[in-house]
Order: sequence, then C-alpha cells, then structure tokens
Amino acid sequence: MRIHKEGFGVIAVAFIIWLFLNIGVGLTEELYFRSFTFVVTTYMLIFVMRFFRYPNRKITLNANAVISPCDGQIVVIEETFEPEYFKDNRIQISVFMSVYNVHINWIPVPGIIKYFKHHSGNFMAAYLPKSSTENERATTVIRMEDGTEVLVRQIAGAVAKRIISYPKVGAAVNQQDELGFIRFGSRVDIFLPVGTKVDVELCQLVTGSQSILAQL
Repeated sequence: MRIHKEGFGVIAVAFIIWLFLNIGVGLTEELYFRSFTFVVTTYMLIFVMRFFRYPNRKITLNANAVISPCDGQIVVIEETFEPEYFKDNRIQISVFMSVYNVHINWIPVPGIIKYFKHHSGNFMAAYLPKSSTENERATTVIRMEDGTEVLVRQIAGAVAKRIISYPKVGAAVNQQDELGFIRFGSRVDIFLPVGTKVDVELCQLVTGSQSILAQL
C-alpha cells in the first residue's frame, strides 16, 4: 500500500505514540491491560495509515467531462447562487467524504488556474448546506480552453482541520493532477454552468479521478 506524502509526518507521530504507549504499558505486569492497549493502539495506527493511502488508479483524460475530484457520496445536485466568484446561478454538485474514503482531491477538468482563495471558518459537519459558505474552505477556479470556468471548493468538516491545495494561479492543469488533500472527513463542491448535463444522482457513490459527474 502506497502512502500519500501528506501522511508521512502524521504517521510518524502516530507510530511514536504507539511505540511509547506499548513500551510503557509493557513494563507493567497486567497482561490483559497490555493486550488491550496493543490491540487498540494498533487499530488506531492502521486506521491512520489507511486514511493516507494512495490508490493506484489509471486516469484517462477527457476534456469534455467533469471528473469527480474525490471519493465519496453525492449529497447535493441543485441550481444555486454562487456568491464568491461567479456571483450568479450555477449547477452545484457536492461530494461528501467520510473518514473511510480516500482523501486525495484531483483536478476535475483541464485548463488554467485563474483564481484561488483560502477562507478561514467554522468546522461544522461538512454534509450541512451552510458548510459551503461558513466552514474553513479553499476555492479554486479553472478556466478551460474554450473559456468555460469551473469552480471547485474544498471544505473542511467537523473532524477535518486542514485543507491543502497544490496548484498556483496561472498553472496549467489536467485531470491527472492533484488539487490537494483534506485531512479526516470533508466535502468538495463543484460549480458548473447552468444547463450542464449532469451524469450522477443524489446518494450515488463516486470515485475520485474516475467517475464522470457531468458533460460540458
């Protein structure tokens, strides 16, 4: 199993904690307590390692398709007002990631990064509608070759405390590139032009870099 680079430091700290706890408890004569501690701490260590797993996926470029930026479940498909960048109505598709999903975020469409902004905010549950505008979040806008602009918003959740975004304004990107990473449970919103053909349904499970959300 490959580990994403964002997990190296966290896993190292988790391993040190695991090691010291088990060494400390191992000095006692309590066999059941030692066994319990080993089982619980090992499970937690494996959970942390699994969270930062890097799946081996073949990514096929498709200039006319909006590829899911992350693993998770579709929780929103609606026409809504986007107040930060477009300031008009857009089709919003939102994917909610549980702590069990892969948390790498991929670029959904090819183009040039035209806008980026990180916003401080709350850490309410990411599946709530108002989390899109009130939670810690990062907004990235990609302008495609034909001029179409797609907004991608990474949103922190009740557990997620750090959003990482890689591309810089002016950079050329495609669907094989990583948008970033969100630690421990979160959500990604995509805003598309009104009239876009949506290819997914509410509650559908999608796979990042693989599932097609819509056609442009």
